[in-house]
Amino acid sequence: MERLQKVIANSGITSRRKAEELILNGKVAVNGKTILKLGTQVSANDSITVNGVLISKEEKVYYLVNKPREVVCTVSDDKGRKTIVELVNDNRRIYPIGRLDYDTTGAIILTNDGEFANLLMHPKNEIDKCYIAKIDGTLSPKEMMMLKTGVKIEGYKTRRSKVKVRKVDSENNTSIVEITIHEGKNHQVKKMFEAVGHEVLKLKREKIAFLDLSGLKSGEYRKLNHKEVTSLYALANEKR
Repeated sequence: MERLQKVIANSGITSRRKAEELILNGKVAVNGKTILKLGTQVSANDSITVNGVLISKEEKVYYLVNKPREVVCTVSDDKGRKTIVELVNDNRRIYPIGRLDYDTTGAIILTNDGEFANLLMHPKNEIDKCYIAKIDGTLSPKEMMMLKTGVKIEGYKTRRSKVKVRKVDSENNTSIVEITIHEGKNHQVKKMFEAVGHEVLKLKREKIAFLDLSGLKSGEYRKLNHKEVTSLYALANEKR
């Protein structure tokens, strides 16, 4: 038996919080009976409808993808560009957890598990996302400290991050910088470097928590195993 709002969230149609609102607003029925109480327990055999639509209880899947350039992190694209879901051979309704920019490469997870996606995306759960950025110029000690302690981007101050310079190319006046953040604001890493006066020339997400891209070429993917999924759940839940 599981709580009704968790089952709805796991179906991938909405977040758990939104599922709770739907229940309280009388939009959810179990076996034809409208449910208004949060925490109602349901079994795998129960028929659940949301706004009159039967939700599916398909097997949960989790993929780690090495996103190439010129791929959009959406389920569909009205401009005809290649989407991240087209890289994965799976007919289920999977979707990316968060986004990487069109010209950003690297690690991204696709799933049909709504609760898992919400846990990993929420900044309070502090899931590390490690990026490698090629920037113009060289970071000064002051600029590094600003990035580490938080910078203002569009009225929002970023949380603390980890920053390490991997390489400086004095001849071409560029640097390779490793930066680890918890949030996932739109264009966040690029805007953080811009805030301290440096343009990002190339960007790759190298790791999500303990997951790296070992063995995955650009455009390739693999299924996460049970231990990895369980460990990610545990990482997120320990911060709640």
